[in-house]
Amino acid sequence: MPRLDLIVKSDIDWSVRTRQVASMFDLEKGPSVESWSFDLDLPDEWSIGLIVGPSGSGKTTVARHLFGDCFDDESAWPSDGTVIDGFDKSVSIKEVCSALSSVGFSSPPSWLRPFHVLSNGQKFRAEVARSLVSDKPIVAIDEWTSVVDRTVAKIGSAAIAKAIRRTNRRMVAVGCHYDVIDWLQPDWVLHMPEGRLNRRSVQPRPAIELQISRVDRSAWNVFRRHHYLDHNIAPAAACFVAEWNDVPVAFASTLSFPHPRRSGWREHRTVCLPDFQGVGIGNRISEFIASAYRATGKPYRSVTSHPAMMRYRARSKRWKMYRKPGTQAVSPSVMKGFGTATSRITAGFEYIGSTDRNAARAFGLI
Repeated sequence: MPRLDLIVKSDIDWSVRTRQVASMFDLEKGPSVESWSFDLDLPDEWSIGLIVGPSGSGKTTVARHLFGDCFDDESAWPSDGTVIDGFDKSVSIKEVCSALSSVGFSSPPSWLRPFHVLSNGQKFRAEVARSLVSDKPIVAIDEWTSVVDRTVAKIGSAAIAKAIRRTNRRMVAVGCHYDVIDWLQPDWVLHMPEGRLNRRSVQPRPAIELQISRVDRSAWNVFRRHHYLDHNIAPAAACFVAEWNDVPVAFASTLSFPHPRRSGWREHRTVCLPDFQGVGIGNRISEFIASAYRATGKPYRSVTSHPAMMRYRARSKRWKMYRKPGTQAVSPSVMKGFGTATSRITAGFEYIGSTDRNAARAFGLI
C-alpha cells in the first residue's frame, strides 16, 4: 500500500524575542519541523478528490507535496480588463464561455466586468473555470469555498463537480469545510490531521426542493440586473418565482403568443441568481412553468440565445427545436451602452414534455 512520509523542516532566526518566547513555554531551540506519515492508497480510477481538515492541520502542505504542479499559480487577473481577458490568449472565446457556464457562472454581463468587482461566489467560480481550461492533468484548488457563504459553497461545489465529470477531468479540492462533501461527491477524501483516507462511491447530491409561486411583476426588480440580455419586462407578463428554503432563487415570466393558426404562449424571461447557478434550477422553473401552460392545450415556445440553455434543450426530450441556431438582428435598445446594433445567435424551442394540470389550476390558467 502506498505510504506518504513527509517531513518539512524550516530554519529560523533565533532572535532575542524568539528565544524569550521559547523560554516562556519551554520550547527547544532548533529548526521548525513538521511531519506526516500515513497510508495513501488512492483508487486507480477517480475524478474528484478532497483534502479536508482544520486550519494548521497540514492539508495545504500535503496537497502541495502530492499535486504541487497542478495548482493554478498564474498571474493575477487584469485590473482594468474583463473576466474574459483574464484567460490565456491561446484559449478560444468559445472555450472560455463554455468553461464559465460549466461551473455555474452563467451571467454574460458579469463576464464583461473586471474580476475585482465580482462577488466572492463569482470570483470563486471564475478561478475554477480558468483552471479548467489549463493543460494541467489535474486541477488542484486550495482554500476550497473558504471565502463564500455556505449556501454558495454547496451549490458551487455541485456545479463544479458536474463540470469536472462531464469533461473527464480530475480535480483535487483542498479546504477546511466538511459541509461540501455531500455536494462535491468526491471519490476519495483525505481527512487531516489524522491522515485517514476514505474512498467513496459517488451518490446523488442532496435534493433541492423548490417552491414555485405566481407573483407580482415587482418581483422582477430582484432579478433584473442578472438577466443576460435585457433588464426590461413586458407589462403584460405573468411572473413566477422559485424559492429554496424560503429564499428567492429564480424567476420566470410568460406572455401570450397570438397567431392566426396556432396561438399559444411564449417564455419571456428566465433568470437564476448567480449564487444558485449551475445545478439546473433555471431549467427546472422553466420546464415547470411550461408544463402548466401546456395543460391549457396550447403550445408553449421559447427563443433563447443563452448557449447553456440551447445545449440543454437540444439534448432534452422535453423540448423540440423548431428553429435551428442562427443570427437575427438585435434592437439597438437591447445593446444600449455598446453603441451599435449587432446580431446574436438564437434558437427556437417548443415544450413537448408532460403537462401539469394541478399547477395550471393553481396558477389560474384553467
